[in-house]
Amino acid sequence: MVDIRSQIQTPLLVVDVVLRMDDGIVLIRRRNPPFRGCYALPGGFVEIGETVEDAARREVMEETGLTATLVRLVGVYSDPDRDPRGHIVSICYLADGSGELRYGSDASDVRLFSLDELPVLAFDHARMVRDALKAMV
Repeated sequence: MVDIRSQIQTPLLVVDVVLRMDDGIVLIRRRNPPFRGCYALPGGFVEIGETVEDAARREVMEETGLTATLVRLVGVYSDPDRDPRGHIVSICYLADGSGELRYGSDASDVRLFSLDELPVLAFDHARMVRDALKAMV
């Protein structure tokens, strides 16, 4: 039998999480390029053998120290130009966070922002936040 995986080229898969906590949302400051130093939603690449839901919870824990309770799917973001590293598809979740904020993994800082004072966000994360806010109404 031929393993077709070596013959197929496909986009990479990431998860991003709009993480609610104390009437605001949690953002990380990116430690690595692209958008190094910019704020972004917690998230990252889905590992082989991992569900997207587990990846979302894992990335939140690694980057923020918080436990994420997934509330709903916000959307799938598949514009081939959304990430300067290449065609990377993001599955975005809305989640509630609990625990104590502490940055780690790919983050150089983590902060809670009120919805009326959000900074400029990396990638298409501002769109994801807008879509999540619409879904919360």
